[in-house]
Amino acid sequence: MASYHCTVKTGAKGVALKHADYISRSGEYKNYKSREDLEFSSSGNMPSWAKKNPAELWKAADEFERKNGTAYREIEIALPRELTREQRIELVEDFVQKELGDRHAYQYAIHNPPGAIDGKEQPHAHIMFCERINDGIERDPQQFFKRANSKSPERGGAKKARFGETQQERKSALVALRSHWADVQNEHLARHGHQSRVDHRSLKEQGIKRTPEVHLGPIRVAVMNADQVCAILAWRNAEREKLEAEKERDSIIDLKTTLKEALAERDNMPPTLDELGAELKAFVESSFDELNEVMQLNSLIDGALDTMMKQFQVEEERKLQQERLIQAARDEAEKQRELERERVRRRAYSSPAPSRSRDYGMSR
Repeated sequence: MASYHCTVKTGAKGVALKHADYISRSGEYKNYKSREDLEFSSSGNMPSWAKKNPAELWKAADEFERKNGTAYREIEIALPRELTREQRIELVEDFVQKELGDRHAYQYAIHNPPGAIDGKEQPHAHIMFCERINDGIERDPQQFFKRANSKSPERGGAKKARFGETQQERKSALVALRSHWADVQNEHLARHGHQSRVDHRSLKEQGIKRTPEVHLGPIRVAVMNADQVCAILAWRNAEREKLEAEKERDSIIDLKTTLKEALAERDNMPPTLDELGAELKAFVESSFDELNEVMQLNSLIDGALDTMMKQFQVEEERKLQQERLIQAARDEAEKQRELERERVRRRAYSSPAPSRSRDYGMSR
């Protein structure tokens, strides 16, 4: 079942190259285990000096972008499991071309790690792009990130795109982007014969009365026990079944039945949704004895995570302190050895040379 996720993030000067290495699983991340989830990566619209190596753009952004400037923007999107690897690449390429066109230099990567809870595919894409607009003027890395000169563009840097001057304008731009991503994704789902669709609106705006799923991630899941994992899986599966049942009930009216017959048939259907909700609530409450609501699991997990992080930091600090003490001891030992060698040298220089005795024998 296709799910919707689309967020926009910004990166400050100094972190662009590292983030590009992270999404492309290169640089310091090339030997990480997470490299196994890299499904595809690509780039486009790069300046001439970064066409062969996109990392040069992000390196230059970290070095030459203004101190308080944005080094990059990132669009993070969830991709439908229904599509194949090639179809997902086609989807991302289509979205990038429609959203960025030839205006911005970009680099993207598709990751497909197993889910921390259910182990199923979690395909998603990271799309990094530079806010500087391509205007066809050749600039070196330093000039590219200078302030733009509206009167003489060739003397200034590449102009930055605006994504809204006020908070309301930025919000409207984000909503438009999210809507566009939903449209493109649904277009590709339909193209490849899938019935599932996504909606960029909130559950409340869609009229769906359920609690949004909370992204847990591998670190939080690692501190959970088997009962907690089973409870979350059961809750998610029940919510999906409940949603499918609601869709089935809403689609009961067709061309072969009258409105009266359809309503009568729908009213006579077993109240499976209410029963399912009651069973789900009882199951979750029994799995978490100390919690009154399922969502309190987040605070429990966060607390455990904070504890783990604090313990980790304490242990790291202890190791660091131990290494400092060992190094200090080594330095002191080396200092003492050097002092001893110096004392030996001084004694050797200060000791008088042994005199040669002369034998003035009296006998002839």
